[in-house]
Amino acid sequence: MKQSRLMSLVESVANVVVGYGVAVVTQILIFPVFGLHTTLAQNLKMGAVFTVVSIARSFVLRRVFEAIRMRSAK
Repeated sequence: MKQSRLMSLVESVANVVVGYGVAVVTQILIFPVFGLHTTLAQNLKMGAVFTVVSIARSFVLRRVFEAIRMRSAK
């Protein structure tokens, strides 16, 4: 059964939403180890930028692999 574009996007967004929380917590814990001191607001903004990039990357890769799968099924 083929995955629709919409479901590919939904899956990517769900994956990245969880990743966003992990990323922000990781930044809060790891940045001070490297001497970087940021506010919570800055961590949330940086996490948001990385989240948008991650959603786009995940969606494009999913569509590429789906196209490969469909091509090899023919």
